[in-house]
Amino acid sequence: MRRTQIELDGKSIRELKSIIKRGNRAVRETNRARILLLSNSGKRNDEIAEALCVNRNTVLWVKKRYLKGGMEMALHDGKRSGQPKKYGEKESAEIISLVCSSPPEGRKRWSVSLWKR
Repeated sequence: MRRTQIELDGKSIRELKSIIKRGNRAVRETNRARILLLSNSGKRNDEIAEALCVNRNTVLWVKKRYLKGGMEMALHDGKRSGQPKKYGEKESAEIISLVCSSPPEGRKRWSVSLWKR
């Protein structure tokens, strides 16, 4: 198996160490910073995974992203599209008009169960 070597410059090493020291980042980011630092020091993927209690594939993934897009790409997650909207414009307008109207007789306010009848 080919061994992926990560070589960081002094500025990158200082930045990664400050990320770890500050502790105000997400755990994912600090773990990724540790992976890069340990990789730079010559540790094998299995050793890094065991030391940080992460999967070996996580180590490989971080190294691959570093080689592909640099430190920014390796440390941070990419943008996600998110969950698609449940209601379109027509349904949203219908719900708003219904909620703004008076509730059915005998009720003080609208509820989801009343709306679905």
